Amino acid sequence: MLRAKAQKFKNEGARLRDRVLTSTDTVFGMTAIPVVDVTVNALNKNATFRTLFEKSFGVHREAPVPEFHSKTLRKRVKPMIKSIEPKAVGSTTGKVALYATCYGNYNSPTIGEDFVKVFQHNNIHIDIVPKEKCCGMPKLELGDLDTVEALKNANIPVLAKLVDEGYDLIAPIPSCVLMYKQELPLLFPNDPDVIKVQKAFFDPFEYLWLRHKGGELNTEFPNALGDIAYQVACHLRVQNIGIKTRDILHLVPGTVVTAQERCSGHDGTYAVKEETYDKAVKIARPVVRKVDEQQADHFSSDCPMAASHIAKLSDSTEKPKHPMTLVCMAYGL
Repeated sequence: MLRAKAQKFKNEGARLRDRVLTSTDTVFGMTAIPVVDVTVNALNKNATFRTLFEKSFGVHREAPVPEFHSKTLRKRVKPMIKSIEPKAVGSTTGKVALYATCYGNYNSPTIGEDFVKVFQHNNIHIDIVPKEKCCGMPKLELGDLDTVEALKNANIPVLAKLVDEGYDLIAPIPSCVLMYKQELPLLFPNDPDVIKVQKAFFDPFEYLWLRHKGGELNTEFPNALGDIAYQVACHLRVQNIGIKTRDILHLVPGTVVTAQERCSGHDGTYAVKEETYDKAVKIARPVVRKVDEQQADHFSSDCPMAASHIAKLSDSTEKPKHPMTLVCMAYGL
């Protein structure tokens, strides 16, 4: 499928909308400028604008679009960082660098604060990756492999240097984790730095579970979370690490997690485009129905985009929470 996408992109290119939607560094950076972010967020909530935007640009008027924040994850997290003496446990060093990701940095910045709180609460030294570009997943889905390689060439040296300095690597978005753990190594199997980064990259809950197995996870949770409806993101499932997010949440007393291993239908831009939005809604219906039937205290997914798509279609008024936010709540942080 990737070969077909790449050939199509090479022969036909892509429409402007698709190029813009997948140019996350540029678009997200521009829309997160102070005042611009407020204006863009207001327009995205305006029905008249969304109708015009659909007709002129091809973004469906009903599709949930993320808010943009000038106070990014990187800005929020920087003053929170404190030095903790790392303790290695199993395959983990106890010293991690958080790759913010485009979505995490500009659209869900508070998640980064929860990551820092939870990891520091577990005596794990956590820093922010000093500089980064998009992981390349949006361009990979488009078939633009030249841009994927350019982004790889920008990111891998920075990440490989961190690994050399004793850091493990994590990210808040499953798609970005998958990019470094699977997609880039498949595309560039002979690049030693790509393989070095692959071996050091962990899903965040995979990381916490490895620490738990070594007896180094704080399991004193003062707050029960009750009933949780949890959608397992597709890009998390294909990592073949098990449902570690659910396993960590199950450690919280008074908490029951029901995992739904069904696709949300979002797929990055699929649920945003005018011509595929209705199909994305149809794909999401089974998991939406399960979530509505459960009537849980919380709804969660590791993928904020999947979560927002499901929540938009759900009868529930409960806003989705990232699993790390739920862990933060359980700790009372």
